[in-house]
Amino acid sequence: MTLSSSTDESLEDLALTPDPVDEAFAQPYVDVDEWRETPAHHRYIHGGFADSDTRFSLYLPTQDQFEGRFFQHVTPVPQSENLAQQQLTDENPVPFTLASGGYYIETNGGGPGAANPMSGIDPTIGAYRANAAVARLSRQIAEWIYGPQRVYGYLYGGSGGGYRTIGASENTDGVWDGYVPYVIGSPMAIPNVFAVRMHAQRLLRHAFPRIVDAFDAGGDPTTLKLSTEEQAALDEVTRMGFPVRSWFGWQTMGMHAFSVLYPGIMHADPAYAEDFWSAEGYLGSDLDSSVHRDRVQLKTTLVELLTADSETAAITGGVDESYKATARPRTVIGARIADRPEGFTLGAELAILTGPSAGKLLRLTGVDGTTVLFEPGEGSFELTPGDEVLVDNSNFLAAQTYHRHQVPSSDYIVWDQFRTAAGSPAPPQRPVLLGPLFAAAASGTVPTGRISGHMIVVASLLDREAFPWQADWYRSRVGEFIGDNVDDRFRLWYTDNALHGDESGIQEHETRTVSYVGALQAALRQLSAWVEQGTAPAPSTTYAVHEGQVLVDANDAARGGVQPIVALTVDGSDRAEVSVGAIVTVRITAHATTRAGIITDVVTDLHGTGHFDTTQQVTPAGSVEISEACSFEFPGTYLIAVRATAQVGGNADDRFARVDNIARARIVVRAIDAT
Repeated sequence: MTLSSSTDESLEDLALTPDPVDEAFAQPYVDVDEWRETPAHHRYIHGGFADSDTRFSLYLPTQDQFEGRFFQHVTPVPQSENLAQQQLTDENPVPFTLASGGYYIETNGGGPGAANPMSGIDPTIGAYRANAAVARLSRQIAEWIYGPQRVYGYLYGGSGGGYRTIGASENTDGVWDGYVPYVIGSPMAIPNVFAVRMHAQRLLRHAFPRIVDAFDAGGDPTTLKLSTEEQAALDEVTRMGFPVRSWFGWQTMGMHAFSVLYPGIMHADPAYAEDFWSAEGYLGSDLDSSVHRDRVQLKTTLVELLTADSETAAITGGVDESYKATARPRTVIGARIADRPEGFTLGAELAILTGPSAGKLLRLTGVDGTTVLFEPGEGSFELTPGDEVLVDNSNFLAAQTYHRHQVPSSDYIVWDQFRTAAGSPAPPQRPVLLGPLFAAAASGTVPTGRISGHMIVVASLLDREAFPWQADWYRSRVGEFIGDNVDDRFRLWYTDNALHGDESGIQEHETRTVSYVGALQAALRQLSAWVEQGTAPAPSTTYAVHEGQVLVDANDAARGGVQPIVALTVDGSDRAEVSVGAIVTVRITAHATTRAGIITDVVTDLHGTGHFDTTQQVTPAGSVEISEACSFEFPGTYLIAVRATAQVGGNADDRFARVDNIARARIVVRAIDAT
């Protein structure tokens, strides 16, 4: 149909054309069309499809701002089409998209049923079909508003949204022109990366302070003394790909999404737990293993229920919390029990033995003395003080080594540690590989690398949830599909010192980690220039994969990607040992790796406080050098740090596409020997 290009007429009365490709989206409608000022001046359009639960929001620029493109975000699980209206922080995608000449799309991914694997809804709806239908409809709306023109589209999403972005690339054609999947897993990620991490968290919980110190700046891993069982656990998780430098978050990293995922193991493989505790070749059958020491099976009674108002905090769709959207709001948040569990209670469950809910099982987020806290949505059962319950972590302990019994094909080299010299699995194997089933539930199909369009993958080198080697695994699959010309359509950028989450303002350890949101923004802008103008983006990061670890040269200015190179030395080294009051020279260098990039900001913590307290005065340039003298009044070990920011496009006034990096150094200050 030919649409009027008048921007004054409301879309609410417009007869929209049914989706020309997918009959599941035959009745599109618009129910809101208005101008808004928050988070930036834009035209807001809300609508959906009357024959489905799919809903969408469009955030459109003015006529003179529009440059013929859109950016569309995919959440890890289908959520809400209104997330950008809740996320009024610096990483809100709407101002960035408008400033980049495009309109922003978000959807609910097909509705609540699409997020529930037990709903019976075709998983391809939530994987890519709902998003594709909205993308096609948005072009119809854009033509009506801006007039006939070619509108380019770019899809991006992280973690589970990365699976969905990849699924869209591999299963659609002509809907989007480019893709930015970020912090991605492989088809063997779930539940295996969480299982091995939880195994290490259990066995290394008393050794983490020493591990963190050994692998921090100026540390020496060769001096690390661990028990035989601890060393084996550290070696296993490191070879599986957990970034060994990332253990500094051990006190708060918890279970992440594993609490939601591991019941799926027990549902899909109901015989596993019994085999784990009894069959030869499983850790639970080894009576000398500490898994028996850490097993908790406490029969007790409920004393009191703990209640709270239903949760009102918004779930923003970030990759570190989106999994929470699968849980229902609750009012019963926990309980007090008669006896105190002893042992390793992380991941324990509460089995209801008597009362109206006898036979039910509640997952726990934590145990503190005699207080047990329920997972969100777990307190909806009818519970009564006096009910007999069992605090039991048996299934959770069993799940922690499930990865050993899921050895996949030889292209997954991190599983080589579980293969014999002949290449066959050494431990007993389960009947089915669960990873591809989880991956297909998110992507619609198991990822193969057969992409359409152009793609830039953004991955994090300290990612504890999507181990960094998995981005390399996908790059290899794309290379097999495209061949020698893979660089004509594909890039992989690694961000050092970045974690899994995409909330730029939230850094628990600010002198250790950086956000990768600026790299995402740079990827979307460079991707659009690549597709629309043929301007090649920054080259892929140069790296090597060794025993599960992705290694980059921290000081190689030609290593690719968009992250600046930052170095910090004390008297020429990353470690100095000095006396109280001695003056040392701290030297900082920062270099923008992209051709047009400039260093715009440098902040420092030269006192080892763990907080950046000084903003250095710099003139924006491709490279910056700073030298300072400092001394310390008291003995101790001081870990100092610097964070430098590069604006990738070379515009110091542009608040977007700013990419950070961090460097650290150690100063050991000793008391002056009075003798």
